[in-house]
Amino acid sequence: MTDKDPYLVPGLLRGLAILQLFSPQHPELTLSQLARGVGVSRSAAFRTVYTLVQEGYLLTMRDSQHYRLGPAVLRLGEGFQSSRELLEVAQPALASLRDQLDWSAHLGVIDGRHLLYLVRQPASDGLSSLIHVGTRLPAATTAMGRVLLARKSEADIGRIFGAQDPQMIKIIKQNRLEDKQADYIVHAGDFERGLCSVAAPVLDMSGQAVAAISATKMTDQVSHQIIEALLKTAAAISKGLGWQPDISV
Repeated sequence: MTDKDPYLVPGLLRGLAILQLFSPQHPELTLSQLARGVGVSRSAAFRTVYTLVQEGYLLTMRDSQHYRLGPAVLRLGEGFQSSRELLEVAQPALASLRDQLDWSAHLGVIDGRHLLYLVRQPASDGLSSLIHVGTRLPAATTAMGRVLLARKSEADIGRIFGAQDPQMIKIIKQNRLEDKQADYIVHAGDFERGLCSVAAPVLDMSGQAVAAISATKMTDQVSHQIIEALLKTAAAISKGLGWQPDISV
């Protein structure tokens, strides 16, 4: 396969193949078993196994001859589970928001410099948004992207956008002055003329903004009713993820 696709990384494929050899029936494997399992020599397998051990994906057992899956694999599973939980909680809540307002409802997450759309509940007119699940738009020029970027540190912004994109960083910094303390953001569409979106963050149990939701419509007005319904939906999804509001005086 690697001969046919020059973009595949052989070492990474080998590491993933080694991790997949472990199972409930075979929780511990030797270097020889791992090498045979992926069809390479012991010496070829050793460097991959050594790297996986150093990064926490494999553990060396007490006899130094056997290996087990390490805690880093568990963290990957937890990340998958949290993403799955987010979608399970958000889907019905956003469908209810769409039915209540007849505005298109979305959920998105930061994906590098982009906002990745994970959920779309279209309004009845079918024209309120041409966005589909899997669409990626520049985060700095979307309502949900602005919500999430406003809650990142300046160091994070610098790492995401880098010095090669000073104009985008300038736009983000200008928006952050207004966005950082806001509970919601209203944004006129940069990609569809006449489109207006209002967005709010979704928080996990630690209070971190892990996603954002938005309500979108072809309109030039956003009423208090729209904002209140959106904030209630964001709070409901956040509570479904374990977030508890701070009620201390």
